[in-house]
Order: sequence, then structure tokens, then C-alpha cells
Amino acid sequence: MENCKFMKNMKKIRDVEVLYVAIYELLFGQELVPSGGVEGLVLERKNALKAALARLLVKRNVSCIDDLLATGNTNTGPQVRYVRVNTLKISVDKALGLLKDTIEVALDDIVPGLFAIPAHTELHAHPLVSDGSLILQGKSSCIPALALAPETDWVVLDACAAPGNKTIQLAALMNGKGLILACELNEKRIKRLQDTVKLAGASNVKVMHQDFLTLDVNKSPLSQVKAILLDPSCSGSGTVHRRLDHLLPSFASQETGGVDKPRLEKLAKFQKKALQFALSFPAVERVVYSTCSVHQQENEDVVSSVLEFAKSNGFQLGYPLPQWQQRGLPIFDGAEKLLRVEPSQDMDGFFVALFERRLGSAVKADNTKISPPMLTQQKGELGSTSKKKGNKSKKKLKRKRLGICSENIY
Repeated sequence: MENCKFMKNMKKIRDVEVLYVAIYELLFGQELVPSGGVEGLVLERKNALKAALARLLVKRNVSCIDDLLATGNTNTGPQVRYVRVNTLKISVDKALGLLKDTIEVALDDIVPGLFAIPAHTELHAHPLVSDGSLILQGKSSCIPALALAPETDWVVLDACAAPGNKTIQLAALMNGKGLILACELNEKRIKRLQDTVKLAGASNVKVMHQDFLTLDVNKSPLSQVKAILLDPSCSGSGTVHRRLDHLLPSFASQETGGVDKPRLEKLAKFQKKALQFALSFPAVERVVYSTCSVHQQENEDVVSSVLEFAKSNGFQLGYPLPQWQQRGLPIFDGAEKLLRVEPSQDMDGFFVALFERRLGSAVKADNTKISPPMLTQQKGELGSTSKKKGNKSKKKLKRKRLGICSENIY
């Protein structure tokens, strides 16, 4: 910022941290949308900022931003990064064969088709990334879909789907079969979700621009959903290093316990409501709740708060990935079934809980047992049942909207 004389405009900006985030999005993110005063100031200096970055790369004798960051933080930077093979487009063996001659590649021992490569390997312009054969996805982010483990012929709901990496991972796990309903409310993120699905060739995904909490669970194909992946809005506290939050002035206070408690309380309230709603789908057999948070309030506490509700609907906690050593905080009986990923150099912090419905417990709204979903109905329009039944269901599902349901809203 100093190199492009940006600091002279600082008097106009009240929230310096928003400025940092806006500049990061411009230089290293997907796109900076002109939605406010700070964004406008940054976009006015777009060329100057990019020129300053280019000069800095030359000065440090590096060719990419990853190498630039490494020169300033050689002791704590990541050692590896992860890429997942999109088996909808290419086999793991073929991808490995195409990479191994030019890139050092190691197969992950937990996530199938996940490659670990040196952290500063530049892959964004690689042909296999450009055509959707390889997905740049962290190891932690791969675990929720792996824990859900849907059958190939199921109807699956990704409740808060954008940007879509977990959605297309589910599509690959299902071999491109069955039906995945990818739900996203956020107007700006729905386009990115659609682009991700298209690039991956995930033809079994139907994108829904809708609030998850307003879905009518009694209408086809929602009434046939067998598995739900719920990764709702959270604090994102497990991803602070990937997002470069440690460079912000406020990070020091957070490290010493300065947590935004009112925000956590609001998030936890929303997360509990979303999880209870997921557990209310009549045919659902498996529900995964995940966050990229390290806070107990968003993780174990949310799970604990819905246990009685889950039990009344025939659910119990499952034990995903038993080979994973890090488990939930021991605050209630059964917390060892929960899965934690502690943030480290190479992985973001994550939390995963699996709810499994006991055999024979799936019921309709009228308490009669439900039959397995008919796949011939999977491609029908949402809300294809009668108008009379739909109106009745809508009355039952009226609720106050608590917030946007989308992945990693910081």
C-alpha cells in the first residue's frame, strides 16, 4: 500500500481491516465486487496496487505470491498443499502419471484421490486445474463429504453449498449418479457455485437458489433426501492463517482470548436451528454437520444442544473416520465420536459430526414409515406435489429467517 501511495486515503476509511480484506480480494481472490466505499477506493487504485505487487515480486526475486509470502515467513509457512483428483473427469492413476514427472506428489493416506504437493508449487494455471480435472481443496475440507459417505443412488442435499468444492466431491463419491441438490441463498455466491459444478462436469447436481431453512421437506425430491451435508455460516476461526488474518491488527487480541462472544452466540443459534431442520427431513438417514471453526460454542455445544431432538427423530451419533486420531472435546458422553482437525501449518481447523438414523426410524409427517426414494422422480421439479399439500406444508414451515446460509461468511 505504501508503494502505490495508497495510505493517503486512509483518513476516509474507518475500518482498516475491511481495507486489507478488499485489497486481498483484488490481488489474490476471485473477484472484488464494488459494493461499498472501501471497495470503491480500492478499485480506484487497482492498477497502482497491481503494479506495486509486480514490483515487489521482482524486488524479492520470486514469481508468485506463495513464494513472496514464504520469503517473509519461512518458519511457519505451510510445507504442503493439497489437490483433489476429480474422478468425474480423470482417474487417480492417470492424474498421478501426468503430474509425477514435473511435480513431487504424495498420495494422502486418509482421503482417496487427494495429493499432497510442495506448498509453493504453482498450479492455478495448470491444464488439469483449468479443465476441472484437479480441484484445489484443503485436506480438512474433504473430510465432511467423506464422513457423509452417500450411496451412489441416493438423493443428497448440500444445504449451504457455495463455493461448491464439497458439492462436486459428493458428486465424485457418487460416481456421477443419484441426485445432489446444492442449495445456496447468497446472490453473489450462487454464480460461483454454478461455475464450479459446470467445470467439474457434475451432471448429477441441481443448483437451488434458495434459503435452506425455507425448503418444504414434504415435497419431492426433498422428501426423498437420504443424506444431508450441512456446513453453515461460521466464524471461520480455523482458517485464519489461510485467510492471512494473522496479519491483521486485531489478531493479537484474538490470540489472547479476545473472542467476539455476541457474534459466536448469534452464529451458534443459527447453526442449531439449521441442524435441527436438517434432522427433520422425513427420509434422511445420514446428516453431517461441519464447521471450519475451532470454537466449542459452534461445535460440541451445538451438537450437544440437539442430541435430545436427534434422539426423538431416531438419530444417534456415528463414528466417522475411526482412523482419525483427533476427536471431540470430552464435554458429554459420546463426544469421542465427533471429529476435530486442529489448525496447523498444512491444514485448516475443522469440526465434523455425523448423525445416523437407526434402521426403520424414517417416518413421514403423518408418522407412517416412508419407502425408499424412487430414482425415477429425482429429476422432477421441486414442489411437484399438489398445490393443496404444498400450501399446507408452507404453513407448517413458516419461520423467522435468522441469516444467510453460506459457507465461510467471515
